[in-house]
Amino acid sequence: MLDRRQKILEAAVRVIARSGVRGLRVEKIAAEAGISTSLIYYHFTNRAGLLEKTLEFVSDRAAAYTGEAAAEAADPRAELELLLLGELQDIQAVRENSTAWGELRASAVFTPELREPLAAATRTWVDEVAEVIRRVGGVEAGAAAERLTGLVEGLSERWLSGSMEPDRARELLRGAIALELDRVGA
Repeated sequence: MLDRRQKILEAAVRVIARSGVRGLRVEKIAAEAGISTSLIYYHFTNRAGLLEKTLEFVSDRAAAYTGEAAAEAADPRAELELLLLGELQDIQAVRENSTAWGELRASAVFTPELREPLAAATRTWVDEVAEVIRRVGGVEAGAAAERLTGLVEGLSERWLSGSMEPDRARELLRGAIALELDRVGA
């Protein structure tokens, strides 16, 4: 059986993905997880604590499913492609994660307590991508990583909203990776 805390976080991701952050009610998460609201407050103290831990959970889950694919790459260039394309997989966990990430990011505009945790999670992701670009031989790895991760977020939103086919999003991302690696001298 799943740890209760993890069960709550998985429910929070599903609820945020479906309903957004602004309309998020702890009662909805409790119902989704099949537990009492008091148990959520026991584990997370308040709504802000729950949101912060949900953001961490989304980041950790994304790192797991993108990292698994990238770990099997033959070289750093293939690793970079697999790492970024992992965010465009047409599977339930990726759809939920990406949708929840977009909702959390959009809500940070109106929820100041989300800004720093979101910025930290984004920095971690950019740093991981930059490290792979450095191993490919990229000189301006940080800027390239920021551009590529920003593009992934935008392509993900278009794909998830139905305004772009997943294959087209992956094709555009592959092209951008090639251009960025050429640009940074890799």
